[in-house]
Amino acid sequence: MGKALRLEPVDGSFSLRDHIYAVLKQSIMELDIYDPESQRRMDERSLAEQLGISRTPIREAINRLAQEGFVEIQPRRGVFIKRKTLAEVLEMLELWSALESAAARLACQRASDADIAALGDHAKHTAEGARAELSEYSEANIAFHRAVLALSGNQLMITTGDGLLAHLAAVRRRAMVDPSRAERSVIDHGGIIAALKARQPDLAARRVEAHTARLHAYLRRSWRYFTGEDAAESAAVTQSNDQNNDTNDEETNGTRIPDRA
Repeated sequence: MGKALRLEPVDGSFSLRDHIYAVLKQSIMELDIYDPESQRRMDERSLAEQLGISRTPIREAINRLAQEGFVEIQPRRGVFIKRKTLAEVLEMLELWSALESAAARLACQRASDADIAALGDHAKHTAEGARAELSEYSEANIAFHRAVLALSGNQLMITTGDGLLAHLAAVRRRAMVDPSRAERSVIDHGGIIAALKARQPDLAARRVEAHTARLHAYLRRSWRYFTGEDAAESAAVTQSNDQNNDTNDEETNGTRIPDRA
């Protein structure tokens, strides 16, 4: 991940609205927004000069990104790429857990043996990435979870999941700075694949939920080191989260959650 948006001039011979939106969104997703040195301010004039276009499509793209929660427009200050608070990230992870566990259940019913076997290729890439560069692992990790959603055969799940992953990209990548996270994740992916191959929907769903719960617990205890912010100031932990302490304690201590048949 970089610390500034990387943009290339574009050919202005076609309709730019969707293209500029996609270019800016992808650049935001690749930015390490939690690095204190990252440039989060987006200046219309500077962006237009970098892309070699007028400011109008830039302004339209920024308005769309603001509606989707990627940037915030601050009166008299400018446009800034938005950093999610801990509370926002945890809510997204809870939604992701529900979505991917439901997708795993459907995958057990709908996916072909060949499709599930192909998921093993993604797991292989994540394992190789964990042994190589963490940045490579992060991309392979996201690809694995996208593949699980795709096995559901539910287009709405896939679209919703892609939207969540776009917002969580910076968090997931930064979490992989911790090598132990990558190693544990590879093990979890293998367990998810085994449950899918066995066509055990309840087991597959539980393993997906446990996998996300590990990231949830990691962020709760590491947020101030992760972002330089104090977790108590950036989010109030909800009562429902507190009631899950037994599960989170198991994940935090690295204890394997027993699988129930």
